[in-house]
Amino acid sequence: MTAEDVLSILTLLRRAEVDIWIGGGWGIDALLGEQTRDHRDLDLMHRQDQEATVVTALSEAGFAETVNWRPIRFVLTAPDGRELDLHPLTFAPDGSATQASPTPDRPFTYPATSFVTGTIKGTTVPCLSAAQQVYFHQGYEPTPRDHHDMAQLRQAFGIATHF
Repeated sequence: MTAEDVLSILTLLRRAEVDIWIGGGWGIDALLGEQTRDHRDLDLMHRQDQEATVVTALSEAGFAETVNWRPIRFVLTAPDGRELDLHPLTFAPDGSATQASPTPDRPFTYPATSFVTGTIKGTTVPCLSAAQQVYFHQGYEPTPRDHHDMAQLRQAFGIATHF
């Protein structure tokens, strides 16, 4: 997944008038304002009530559903192998959100301050905050990519991470 791919997908979803935020590796690189590693996919958070519009817009661009772990997440894949890992969020009036988790009585939480902007190739993009990225990088055995990403956040923002 290239930076140009990311910007093209964001443009497509903006035209569909849906709200999305970048998470995962591309979200961290957006916070840093530069690409620090290769990315195999693009993690996107979206409003659950806009999911039909998100799926329709991406389907028209050639993406098809390949994984369905709803209500937690689902994956759309393009014919060329690009993957979008989509995470539906339910928003509260105060701007915070929740996402279903494998433990139904303990959803993932997103404080309103989680929704920020970063840049990819000089273009401002919606993404998750550094604190939210750290929150999601806990409770599992980290990969080398996870170690890289957390090191980038520690260096750029001086924040503590779990590994």
